[in-house]
Amino acid sequence: MEAGLSKDGSPWWTYRTHSIEFKRQVVQEFLSGETLHGLAKRHELPRNLIRIWVQKYEAGSFDEDVAAADTMQTYEARIAALERLVGRQALEIEFLKGALKSAPRPRSGTTSVITGPAVSPSLKDAG
Repeated sequence: MEAGLSKDGSPWWTYRTHSIEFKRQVVQEFLSGETLHGLAKRHELPRNLIRIWVQKYEAGSFDEDVAAADTMQTYEARIAALERLVGRQALEIEFLKGALKSAPRPRSGTTSVITGPAVSPSLKDAG
């Protein structure tokens, strides 16, 4: 393994995101006595990043991150549900457009969705 590269050959400084659970696990391993160097090497993380996580953990900001992650997950689920609904409605619109095109046109009188068929004279007007 070359210097500056991880086990898979990618640079160690590649931007990665880590879950709150993973961050807590690393912090708890550090607080239980594992060395910073050992943790950094095993998880392929910069030592300074682990220090930042420990500071955030001790300040309680991981709890805020968990709440924010839960809120984000709720929003993502709602967005996915709305996207499915929009997809179904788009399919329904296309189906109805096709049905309208293939529907037979009425041959008698003028009709309109707004006005309807022509008005026929009533018996009262005839007399």
